[in-house]
Amino acid sequence: MTGKERSYLKSLANGIDPVVSIGKSGLTDSVLQAIHTALTARELVKVSIQEGVDLDPKETCHDVANELHAEFVQAIGRRFVLYRPAPDKSKRKIVLPK
Repeated sequence: MTGKERSYLKSLANGIDPVVSIGKSGLTDSVLQAIHTALTARELVKVSIQEGVDLDPKETCHDVANELHAEFVQAIGRRFVLYRPAPDKSKRKIVLPK
């Protein structure tokens, strides 16, 4: 992913609220499934890590991105953003700049 594409996705992510929250149980299969479902529906997903959970946001984001074949966009505080384009080009909602 190029810097221009990442900047564009960051600007889009600025206006969305977290869709999935990681709780005290950590990164469970159900959390991964929820993130996968959200990525399938939206392509761009913001995830929050609740206070008191002992996970590093950047490390967690990279783990989730690798697991779900998504792209790391950014991590700020206890939130991170992932992007995964729809496999079918005709169903893509986000068009990245060239």
